[in-house]
Amino acid sequence: MGQATEQFFAALPRRAPAVLRGPTDGTLQIDLTTGNRTEHWYVELAPGSAQVSREQRPAEATFTVGADLFEELADGRESALAAVFRNEATLSGNVLLFLLFRRFFPDPPGTRDPREVAREVVREQAGRSE
Repeated sequence: MGQATEQFFAALPRRAPAVLRGPTDGTLQIDLTTGNRTEHWYVELAPGSAQVSREQRPAEATFTVGADLFEELADGRESALAAVFRNEATLSGNVLLFLLFRRFFPDPPGTRDPREVAREVVREQAGRSE
């Protein structure tokens, strides 16, 4: 397993309060495949909380993806939803859990929040009119 994947899962509990604000909760099983081998991760999501485990447990949803692709997801080089649409990853069960979980993935390098870009434009225009 890659370093980005390890760091990603280690950071989930710390990042959860900022990422998980809605009322949905449940367990997402993440299966990382390499050849004929599969590693299972379990992420229990609750408002403001994420607990990561390797201990097998029931899950309301399963996200299956290649370990190499997950490395790209974990460092922002790839989009989880796009991977599902391209059939490079599969999702079964409660889709809402996956949609919440994907918020943990970083934005692609160089991505800027459009609200901040708009604020900069307004500040520039205000500076020119003074």
